[in-house]
Amino acid sequence: MAQNPNKPIKLPEGGQRPDQWGPWAMLAGAVLTTVGFLMAFLFVGPVNGAAVSGVEMIGGSMVSSKLLLSQKIFFFHMPAAMISFGALAFGCYYCVRFLMTKNQRFDTCASVCMEVALLFIVCTMITGDLWTRFEWGVWWTWDPRLTTYLILMLIIIAYFVLRSALDEPERRAVYSAVIGIIAFVDVPICYMVTRLIPSSLHPVVLREGGMTGEMGLTVAVIMIGMVCVGFGLYRMRFRQVRLAQRVEAVKEALDD
Repeated sequence: MAQNPNKPIKLPEGGQRPDQWGPWAMLAGAVLTTVGFLMAFLFVGPVNGAAVSGVEMIGGSMVSSKLLLSQKIFFFHMPAAMISFGALAFGCYYCVRFLMTKNQRFDTCASVCMEVALLFIVCTMITGDLWTRFEWGVWWTWDPRLTTYLILMLIIIAYFVLRSALDEPERRAVYSAVIGIIAFVDVPICYMVTRLIPSSLHPVVLREGGMTGEMGLTVAVIMIGMVCVGFGLYRMRFRQVRLAQRVEAVKEALDD
C-alpha cells in the first residue's frame, strides 16, 4: 500500500535541549571524579581503625597493618551505589508514567535509566567486592546489604533479558515497566537493611558520624562528579535511541 503523500509521518522527537548538555556533563564529571580520586589518596588521612595492633591474619596472610585500599574504595563505592539508586528512582517514575499513558517515549526513558543504573550497579559490586576482600579477608560474604544488592542487580539483568526476549513493543514495554517498579522496591530495602539489622558488617556512616570534614568533602566532590557522568550518559544514550527510532519510523513509512 502506497504512503499517502499528504499525510505527515509521525516521528519520535529527535534531540532536545538537555541533550546538548550531555557531553559537557560528562567532561565535568570526569574532571570532578579525577579530582576526588586525588583527594582520596592525597588529601584525606587514614581512617580510624585502618591499622591493627600486632600481627593478624587478614585474607589468608599475616600482616601488621591493614591495607588502606579498603578505606579509599569507600569514596567511590558509596557514591556509585547512591547514583544507581537515583537512576532506579527515575526509571520507576518513567515506568509508572508509561503504564498510565502508554506513551512509548516513557518506555524509552525507563530503559535508558535502567541501563545507567546497571552500569553503576556493576561499579558498586566491583568496588564492593574489593572492599570485602581487603576489609573482611574474603571476596564474598552473605552480608544483608550485599545480598539485597545482589538481588537488585539480578532483577535489573532480568529486565534486559525480558526486553530482548519479547518482540511485540507494547507487550515488552508493559512487562518491562512492571519489572522496573519491582526493582525499585528493593532500593529502600538495600538502603535500610543496615539500620534494620545492626549486626550487618556495613557501617552506618552518616548516622554514627564516622566521616570527618575532609572525608565528607571528598565524597561530595565524587558524588557530584558521578551525578554529572550519570546525567551525561543518560542524555547521550537517550538521544541515540530516539534517533534510531526515528530512522526505523521513516523506514516503515517508506515501506508502506
